[in-house]
Amino acid sequence: MERDAVRVAGIGFRGGAEMASLSDALQKAIDASDGKGVDAIVTESAKARSKKFRELAQVLGVPGLGVSAEDMAQMMTPTQSQRIIDTFGTGSLCEAAALVAAGADAELVAARVVSGDGMATAAIADIKEV
Repeated sequence: MERDAVRVAGIGFRGGAEMASLSDALQKAIDASDGKGVDAIVTESAKARSKKFRELAQVLGVPGLGVSAEDMAQMMTPTQSQRIIDTFGTGSLCEAAALVAAGADAELVAARVVSGDGMATAAIADIKEV
């Protein structure tokens, strides 16, 4: 069975980040890939309930998903941040969230990028089943 590509943007952000920070990080990740948009955005499940994350999903017109820290801890990521390892059990929240949500055999098409103010990160994973 064949399905369309699924492009998922993982978003990480500090509590004090504004929606502009999340948007900036996402745009940088899109620019770092092939410039195509995403089918969904995803973050750690507690962060997915934040107003700024929900607003970003609404503005983009895509689902805003949450994944568990336990699932993210199973992901090996190219970026390694000791603070994120200590908190979430994986090297990069945005990379791990994107990989978990995109599903089996997903690959990063844009590794972790940081918003201009340093308050948010984003990465994009893509999968194509043939």
